[in-house]
Amino acid sequence: MKDDDADPLALDATAQAELLRRGAISAHELAALAIDRIEALNPALNAVIHRRYEAAHAELADVPRDAPFAGVPFLVKDLMLTMAGDPCHAGSRYLQRIDHRAPADSALARRYRRAGFTLLGRTNTPEFGTVCTTEPAACGPTRNPWSLAHSPGGSSGGAAAAVASGMVAVAHGNDGGGSIRVPAAHCGLYGLKPSRGRISHGPTRGEVWMGAAHEHVLTRSVRDSAAVLDLSAGPETGDPYPLSWTPGSAVAATLRDPPRLRIGVMRRCPATQIPLHADCLRAVEAAAALLGSLGHRVEEAHPGALDEIDEEHRFMRVVAAWTAHDLDAAIAASGEPLVAGDLEPHTEIVYAIGRAASATDYLRAQIWLQAWARRIAAWWDDDGFDLLLTPVAALPPPRIGAYAATPADPMAPLRGTVPYIVFTAPFNVTGQPAASLPLHWNDDALPIGVQLVAGAGQDTLLLAVSAELERACPWVLRRPPPPR
Repeated sequence: MKDDDADPLALDATAQAELLRRGAISAHELAALAIDRIEALNPALNAVIHRRYEAAHAELADVPRDAPFAGVPFLVKDLMLTMAGDPCHAGSRYLQRIDHRAPADSALARRYRRAGFTLLGRTNTPEFGTVCTTEPAACGPTRNPWSLAHSPGGSSGGAAAAVASGMVAVAHGNDGGGSIRVPAAHCGLYGLKPSRGRISHGPTRGEVWMGAAHEHVLTRSVRDSAAVLDLSAGPETGDPYPLSWTPGSAVAATLRDPPRLRIGVMRRCPATQIPLHADCLRAVEAAAALLGSLGHRVEEAHPGALDEIDEEHRFMRVVAAWTAHDLDAAIAASGEPLVAGDLEPHTEIVYAIGRAASATDYLRAQIWLQAWARRIAAWWDDDGFDLLLTPVAALPPPRIGAYAATPADPMAPLRGTVPYIVFTAPFNVTGQPAASLPLHWNDDALPIGVQLVAGAGQDTLLLAVSAELERACPWVLRRPPPPR
């Protein structure tokens, strides 16, 4: 390795791939550096919960040298995406107790392998991904690299902590209500939730959470997110929401300036149900000013349907039904019944709600949510807006344990999640692309992200604006201090 490449882990994934292509470092050397970094930082952060170091080194022999990210270290969230024979516990003590393992690679895992990534392990997540802090009883809390007293958010909290701390430059996540965008906002990263159907859930599922759950990655740079999207987008046979994709279009979008756009900005919480923290308001105001300085037309405007607050209860009915289904499927497959202590208190309640819901209850919620999504989308289609700017969350990153369940309040983790998904979850329901951008840090040196939402299918427009903002306000070199 050359002297000027002394710390390749400080680079983004695109630059790491270039080092590997020109022979400045070998894939095995880069994997060893990443493993050493994980082992050095993980005792403080608890981001990586399943290690597969030997398997990863062995798999390098099968990676084509011309794969775009051949040899670049990568981590996978321990939820949804499966790799044959590897643990898949979804933050659950029950799945941990029965040592649940995946029978096969998911389609997305196969695409990551074809891209050449070195899959080093799996990252921490809250139980079944239903809350916005990563503190599962099964594995313990993941801590924010910017402040060990704070959470990195959830449910892709382990992935965010790993990328922000420099263990890897890119890590898989998924987003069912904000689970990529919220951790990105809390950890100073870029987090894109692509359009519904952009990345397949195949081959075993067509959708998750009524199509609200989307797969992608957390990255330091916009170009990394775009490059991974180019390699992972596109339908599998039989997908229910197939969206065509032109390979290379995401990266191409980041290399050109977007047209001048009409952007609505939202400076309060929907339905004013909770106050917006001053740090989050400052972040949005600064982003609005920056967009205006770049020539975009920024107006105080948002979809009126966002102020309809019935969405939370109906969406939770969908989540509860899916949680019950997934648990019942695991119980049936393993033959191992639940025992006391297998589920966290809030999950027990969600599981009971899901099992008690009828098919007509589920359909009633689905039909209302789909009609609500149409009312939101009309703002882009009928009112002529290109983007919506909002906070990612109504509050800064929470402290570890702030929303822990107690015997008197077993639903505290779910209630505590509401301020963190009030701006993000609506766009899981609509299926629109949305991104968290790290444009602001508060006086406590904690990242405060802002969200941009584009119209249906406009992923490349969102990436183009994100790259424009990154050029105007570079964040890639801003790193957290070493954990103490």
